[in-house]
Amino acid sequence: MSIDVPFLAKVCEVPGAPGFEKAIRELVIDQLDGLCDEFSVDHMGNVVALKKGRSEEMVSMAAAHMDEIGFIVTHIDDNGFVRFNPLGGFDPKTLTAQRVIVHGKKDLIGVMGCKPIHIMEPEERGKNLKLKDYFIDLGMDKEQVAEFVEVGNPITRRSELLEIGDCVNVKSLDNRVSVFLLLEVLRKMKEEKLTPAYDFYASFTVQEEVGLRGAQVSALAIQPDFSFGLDTTIAYDTPGSQPQERCTSMGKGAAIKIMDSSTICDYRMVAYMKEVAGKHEIDWQPEILAAGGTDTASLQRMVPGGSIAGAVSIPTRHIHQSIEMASKTDIAAGIDLLTACLCELDGYDWSF
Repeated sequence: MSIDVPFLAKVCEVPGAPGFEKAIRELVIDQLDGLCDEFSVDHMGNVVALKKGRSEEMVSMAAAHMDEIGFIVTHIDDNGFVRFNPLGGFDPKTLTAQRVIVHGKKDLIGVMGCKPIHIMEPEERGKNLKLKDYFIDLGMDKEQVAEFVEVGNPITRRSELLEIGDCVNVKSLDNRVSVFLLLEVLRKMKEEKLTPAYDFYASFTVQEEVGLRGAQVSALAIQPDFSFGLDTTIAYDTPGSQPQERCTSMGKGAAIKIMDSSTICDYRMVAYMKEVAGKHEIDWQPEILAAGGTDTASLQRMVPGGSIAGAVSIPTRHIHQSIEMASKTDIAAGIDLLTACLCELDGYDWSF
């Protein structure tokens, strides 16, 4: 199957820093028309869509977080330069020479600046910069900046989607690729007249990048018996990597999570997902992520007695940069895998 790249671009390029997901939430709501039986928005801003299943005996859920890593304005200095704090995890070296958008009274494009190498002292050269060494240059003086920007405004990165080889490349594939995936699963069910085994709640969550916060609230409300986290994972298949370090490789299929630093997936769910992938000839690969967690942890734990939890992950290079890259075939495999898993939950022996 091919994927709708223009729609993926739209999903990735719309802004939505943690706690400021309004624009991406509106896009999701607009897309849900006709794809679900009903939807709601909770107090935190999670969007939850219900697709009724063949049985109400149990409940299934999948979560894809809408937020992207970003920044928040903390200070405007006397020359109009903007200082900021991060919203989510950043490697400072990836900020050099990047364009950003400050979302104030109107959107303003700025650039990440730091001390030019030409005037660095010899002992400064070659040292890793810190976040505090960067500032945002909006090309305006303080009076002009203050007309549109104030402390507390969110900031996102500016990057347009490009197709490179068999891949897509853009900021915020983490985790807009999973927002896209979840919407496309609902679309696939509608177009192919598929019905999930049990009532299925598709949750588009907020504030994952700052602590899995939206998923906690959503899982508490839904109380799923079966749950699937949807997110990117590390494809460390680049020069310098060793086979035991790679976690996943791009182009080898959707990843079935076994564990990460916050979750050990239910072994029954892992076995089930492998079986479904084999039955439908869907390319897949195992994922063990040494550091980093996803909404899967909240889905598994925020339910009395726990949820039978697993995850579909999309192998991604250059994560948390403005040049995140994923394979179109891996994304397509993820759509097929989640769809099949949701529709066949009632045909598996879930006993210990």
